[in-house]
Amino acid sequence: MNLDGSQQNSRPGPHEGGNLNEVAAPPPVYDQSEKSVRLNDYLEHQPECSSQISPRDTRNEPVGPDDAQNPDEDPQEKHPKLRCISKFLQTTYIVSYLVLLSMIGTLLRIVIECLTFYPGAPVNTSVLWANVGGSMIMGFLSEDQELFQFESVKTSIPGHVKNDPSQRAAHIKAHKKTVPLFIGLTTGFCGSLTSFSTFMRDVFLALSNNPVVPNGPYHEVSLFASGSASLKSPNGGFSFMSILAVLFTEIGLSLAGLFLGAHIAVGLSQWTPSLPQVWLRKYLDPFSAILAWLSWILIICLVALLPQDHGTTTLWSPNTWRGPFLFSLVFAPVGCLTRFYISLKLNSRIIGFPLGTFAVNILGTMVLGMAYSIQHATVSTSQLTIGGITGCEVLEGIMDGFCGCLTTVSTWVLELSDLRRQHAYVYGSVSVAVALCFLVIEIGSLQWTRGLATPVCFR
Repeated sequence: MNLDGSQQNSRPGPHEGGNLNEVAAPPPVYDQSEKSVRLNDYLEHQPECSSQISPRDTRNEPVGPDDAQNPDEDPQEKHPKLRCISKFLQTTYIVSYLVLLSMIGTLLRIVIECLTFYPGAPVNTSVLWANVGGSMIMGFLSEDQELFQFESVKTSIPGHVKNDPSQRAAHIKAHKKTVPLFIGLTTGFCGSLTSFSTFMRDVFLALSNNPVVPNGPYHEVSLFASGSASLKSPNGGFSFMSILAVLFTEIGLSLAGLFLGAHIAVGLSQWTPSLPQVWLRKYLDPFSAILAWLSWILIICLVALLPQDHGTTTLWSPNTWRGPFLFSLVFAPVGCLTRFYISLKLNSRIIGFPLGTFAVNILGTMVLGMAYSIQHATVSTSQLTIGGITGCEVLEGIMDGFCGCLTTVSTWVLELSDLRRQHAYVYGSVSVAVALCFLVIEIGSLQWTRGLATPVCFR
């Protein structure tokens, strides 16, 4: 149930923009005794009971801008010129929502990381709660059938579909995937609030006995500056238990958050209102498009014009904001848009294995590994070859912004929950193993030969 692409009921060719369709061909391994543990059936089974539904109805994910077919499309929009204008506006609104909500998701993720990094924290993987929160929101949006159930959608449901709950839900999901706000909330906000690359970085640090554990007075410890406090790691030899702790807490709690969000959506369905369609089309969509681009331009201007105060580093000093916050917001939309279009093109290529999500998660992890190694390299920090303090801040922005938004945990756990168990274990294991191998090569080769230094911009 990847929310970054689209799907058709027949297996799409390499040139098509359809998304993963796990029914087009028999799965490689099938256990007849395997039953779904979810309220809804597995992705492999869903199209079998919804053959009367439109081609993309079987997955709760947005279609590409060029493939959007709104059930509530106005009759006059069938004219070629009007249809082109409608398609252009649809694409503009989708991209604008992705830009705006990716920046909001990134900012919220960094704030959550700061709030969960303190002495005595019960869990030292700071991105955990952002991943859990994003997965919970994703679960709610994937299961909800009320927010985007416009009046035109209700009237377009065929009679035989209204009497079948599963087909009715699939019909509503097919419509949701064409709503720009829904795409922005799932792909933009949830995908950027969660970060697979940061999660894998924490896995590697646990493997290498080098997790960052805050130690010292509360007022002297922050995620970006240790002050007079020290950052200590446990003794060597605990790699196995550390890596198990990070994997089980991150994946287990993210899946739990996904199911909790879905259950909340079901429980609140009687009281969840439907968003007004006219209000969305005429007011919110155009306003969000303007706000998104103005916000992005403003942030770029702040990065260029904000004074560079390289004195005592605190959480509120200008150089701290230029680093992990402002630079991250500059790179966030780039990563989010890249993830959206890569997943749109690749998720249909391999049955039972969402290749698009896998590709962006691995690519983002590789880029994070390279940026982390360069930032922590033991070179002359006074004359850092990549641009001194500013170069260090740019690297932090690439890791938190571009890599954080290019990779996603919310979509990943959503796919894991909706694939057959065999497929899910293969997909999840390969994703973690390949990403960890790249980090071992990129960061481990530097750490175990020359060692890692504290970044100059966070001293």
